[in-house]
Amino acid sequence: MKKVFCIGEALIDFVAEKQGSDLSKAVQFTKKAGGAPANVACAISKLGGKGIFVGCVGNDPFGKFLLDVLKHEGVDISLVQLSRTFTTLAFVSLAEDGERDFVFSRGADKELEYDHDLRKTLKGNILHLGAATALLGGSLEKAYGKYLFDGLTKEMFISFDPNYREDLWKDEQEVFIKKCMPFIEKSHLCKFSKEEAQLLSGKSDIHEACNVLHEVGTQIITVTLGGEGTLLSAQGMKKIIPSIEVRPVDTTGAGDAFIGCLLNQISNLGNFDPVFEDFALLEKMVAKANKAGAITTTNFGAIVALPTKDQLEA
Repeated sequence: MKKVFCIGEALIDFVAEKQGSDLSKAVQFTKKAGGAPANVACAISKLGGKGIFVGCVGNDPFGKFLLDVLKHEGVDISLVQLSRTFTTLAFVSLAEDGERDFVFSRGADKELEYDHDLRKTLKGNILHLGAATALLGGSLEKAYGKYLFDGLTKEMFISFDPNYREDLWKDEQEVFIKKCMPFIEKSHLCKFSKEEAQLLSGKSDIHEACNVLHEVGTQIITVTLGGEGTLLSAQGMKKIIPSIEVRPVDTTGAGDAFIGCLLNQISNLGNFDPVFEDFALLEKMVAKANKAGAITTTNFGAIVALPTKDQLEA
């Protein structure tokens, strides 16, 4: 079984449950552990894999809470760094269909320093770069570029999820697109939402979007389509893999559950060759990952809603 190193932010999601999509009217918030890379590490660990979280949290009660949650879920937190800066927060509003919006108060995540000693343990494992905040500057962004280089030189399987958040980029979409390109070029697997695929490719048709993004360099693309399932594009073929039918209450963490489940399956292969050669195998893997994502939407919060191995196989 390969180790999966998840680089980026852990943060507190303050969820305005049952308050609708207007945060200005919310009066009650529930504290939940979150942050895309932390979610992915938990998704992997809850399925019996080896999820390792590499990030920075504040040396404060919220940072302690996050580390306690990750440890409880079986995530390796030995590489987490602590900062005097306050832990990053996100305020989440939920619409009736479970779709959400975010407002961020960025803190300690940006201070993650590159760890040169980590290179010794990376060879032949999996690197997941999926932080929403990674390209916003600070030492985290510098570390991201260095870990991408390490992933290439250490023969890792590299996964990239841009995790675009409008609140973080606002009028700087072109900057976001430019910063994503080196990661799309060098990663073996890219996971996009429909909106991300359209934004990054400049194409409204998602099949055309995949063609453009393959030309940039990535070999395997998954485009998550909510209840419709996921478009899988690889090895010159494209197919929409359906998902299971659920009644969503909170879509937070669904994409992280999807990519975590997919990476966990890849980590169990022994070597990475089959994912580049066997489209039918990828179909089965994506179908299972779709189920993981769907189950996650049936509960509030990201990490607490991630499925266990027993839930996924039921």
